[in-house]
Amino acid sequence: MEFKGKTALITGSARGIGKAIAERFAGLGAKIVISDVLLDLAEATAAEFKSKGYEAIAVKANVTDAGEVAHLIDETVARFQTLDILVNNAGITRDTLLVRMSEEDWDKVLDINLKGAFLVTQAAAKIMMKQRSGRIINISSVVGRMGNAGQANYAASKAGLIGLTKAVAKELAGRNVTVNAVAPGYIATEMTEKLSPAAKEAFLANIPLKRAGSPGDIAGVVAFLASDDASYITGQVIGIDGGLLM
Repeated sequence: MEFKGKTALITGSARGIGKAIAERFAGLGAKIVISDVLLDLAEATAAEFKSKGYEAIAVKANVTDAGEVAHLIDETVARFQTLDILVNNAGITRDTLLVRMSEEDWDKVLDINLKGAFLVTQAAAKIMMKQRSGRIINISSVVGRMGNAGQANYAASKAGLIGLTKAVAKELAGRNVTVNAVAPGYIATEMTEKLSPAAKEAFLANIPLKRAGSPGDIAGVVAFLASDDASYITGQVIGIDGGLLM
């Protein structure tokens, strides 16, 4: 796979899975837009990429704000002229049981995880449709396919992202823009490190491969979906979960 001359925008890419995806694309020759709500963190990641010889810029963006999203897309095109790959990765959790969940925590998770993907996809699609080419990959979750106690808001947002993927894939296919999703399972990140030892063991006990995934496992599949080898794949959800959901 090679992405020389291509521009990849990854939301929430200053750290974790988003950073791993950005670095995979950078290593394959793409020009990278590091986007995060925390500008200092995004700039530090972009500087790290540049030190490795990669071409990268940092743009602050709150994906729930249409104005900031428009600025993100404008800055991308102004700097790199094209937008070829979009990865909607920005997301948060606010876990608790349904009866204890606040309306604020419900709204926050849905706004960032689902509305954010809608706003960025909508803005990026206008560029890709004019180009008559593009790849959009949404980072969903195994939880969006099977549910999980204590994650009603997160599961709903990730299930909604799957529906968004399929609907937009049908709308954009005629312009040679593919839209797919990946559904990670238990991945070793800063987010999952906050889980209790008991919760981690419970996850691992149900994974046939008996290990957590890595951000690199996600990055590899995302890069494939953005490549020419995946040009006939659209509207699909690829599970990356060690066999947790079969």
